[in-house]
Amino acid sequence: MYGLVNKSIQELITTNFGEEKWEIIKANSEIEIDYFISTEPYDDSITYKLAQAASIELGISVDEVLFAFGEWWVLKTGNEKYGGLMKAGGSNLKEFLINLPLFHDRIMLIYPKLTPPEFKIDEIEDRSLVVHYYSKREGLVGFMKGLLSGLGKLFESPVEIFHLFGRENGDDHEAFKVSW
Repeated sequence: MYGLVNKSIQELITTNFGEEKWEIIKANSEIEIDYFISTEPYDDSITYKLAQAASIELGISVDEVLFAFGEWWVLKTGNEKYGGLMKAGGSNLKEFLINLPLFHDRIMLIYPKLTPPEFKIDEIEDRSLVVHYYSKREGLVGFMKGLLSGLGKLFESPVEIFHLFGRENGDDHEAFKVSW
């Protein structure tokens, strides 16, 4: 993952819990990187170690850490750093989610070494749809739920997210029903 991801985790922790808590989490993760460079790719294991250390230090599950980070990513990082791209995705939640498969195509122009997930959208109804999430990375169900929740908040459309199926049951991807 790019350094921007790890920097965003750092911002989430320092904003909500303080710099001292971040230093404890970073030390407990045993990561020996002083500063993350936004445009530099880092091994995924660094992000997972940070999430695990935050889980232990904050006394919450890794899924809860990833959920909080997913919301933060949309509401803070994504909105502040990619506001134009976010707005280009749609004027409401439904439009944005329908256009989600194209979003990472635009992001890859900025981060050419990105290994993005793929999204497919189906079962589109008036107030719900199904998001299919394909990624080489495992263990990010909580993050994906947080992203979807954050998008609901961004578009002022409270959402219900139901994890329909996923890799833990032998499927090749995750699927989420999103209702608003």
